[in-house]
Formats: sequence, structure tokens, C-alpha cells
Amino acid sequence: MKPVVVLNFKTYLESTGANALKLARICSEVAKSTGANIVVVPQLADLRLIASSVDIPVYAQTVEAIKPGSSTGHVLPEAVREAGASGSLLNHSECRLKLADIDASIVKLRELKMTSIVCTNNISVTRAAAALEPDFVAVEPPELIGSGVSVSKSQPEVITGSVDAVRKVSGKVGVLCGAGISTGEDFKKAVELGTGGVLLASGVVKAKDQRAALLELVKGVY
Repeated sequence: MKPVVVLNFKTYLESTGANALKLARICSEVAKSTGANIVVVPQLADLRLIASSVDIPVYAQTVEAIKPGSSTGHVLPEAVREAGASGSLLNHSECRLKLADIDASIVKLRELKMTSIVCTNNISVTRAAAALEPDFVAVEPPELIGSGVSVSKSQPEVITGSVDAVRKVSGKVGVLCGAGISTGEDFKKAVELGTGGVLLASGVVKAKDQRAALLELVKGVY
């Protein structure tokens, strides 16, 4: 698989509602013009609109391993898939889950033929997450998230250590990295360190020129 850019829209106003649709279309256009592999991760409220408007993969920010029925206020995986999502983040540092819930959600996503990305914060947690066999783990030191200081430059040992740990557990699990990623050099370095791509948010979402920021990012690899 080509190195992937997973863009998490979080809950920024710059990526909410009409702004979310605008950003998703920018991502789709950049993917088409450069050949970059780009996935967008909007808020749940914007999921169906975006999935029906762009040709690139759209993931949910989280799902819950619940069954259809009487579960008010929860995120049903089947509903997310029906809305157009083909995968989901799990256990982001801003939306932590218990280990049992992560495991159950991975199993549920696998049953629905959806991609799972489990976020982790260090090498040991990455190793534990890989044992659950999601499609990807994405290691993000929390202190660097939104900092503008990329993990690929400031803590490369976390990336290489995570890649090594995952390889010892499973040859099927891909490794992404995040936290502070914003430039083409950050992306290139992450791939050189053995990852299959990057997970980022503010470096593009909060940029004054989102298109220019995204083009700057992908030029490091594409």
C-alpha cells in the first residue's frame, strides 16, 4: 500500500459542517492531482455528507462495540458504515477506550470489513495494541500532539521502536505515526523510519491555506 495520510478533522470549526465539506474536497482534489493516498476523518455529524461527496476513503473518529438496539447516545458501527465510512480510529488520546472495548471494536470492524486504526502513546502500548491485530496502530506521544514539533524529528526512537515492536508481534499490522506532523519532510522522515504513513490534524486543518499545507505535506513522498 502507498504511504497514507490520515487527516483527523477533530472538532475544529475549520473542519465542521460546510468547512468540513470544503476541506474534504480539497483532500480529494489533492489526492487526484498528486496520486497521494489520503483518508479523511470528519466528525460523526458530517460523515454522511462527506462520504457521499468525495471519492477518497472516509473514516469515523470512533465507534463502539455495541449491538443494534437500545443504546442511546452511542456510536453504532453499522450506522457509521451505512453513512459511508470504511474505517474508524479507535483509542485516540482525546477519546481513550478500555482494552476490552478496543478489542471488541476491532473485531466488530473486521466483521463489517472496515479498517481499524488504534492510536497509542508509546512503544509498550503499541506492542499491546498490535497483539489485538487491528489493521494499523498509530503511535502519537500526547505531549507532541498539536505542538508543531514532529515526532519523526524529535522522537524518532519512538517510531523505530514501535515499528520493531509491531513486527515482532504481527506481520499484518501496519504502523502509522502522528503528533506534530505538518511538513513534507516530516512525512518523508516517518516513511524512512519504517511507517506506512502519518496521522495528523492541526498542521492542515488549522493552516491559513489548507490546500497549500496539504500539498506541502504530500510532496515529501509523492
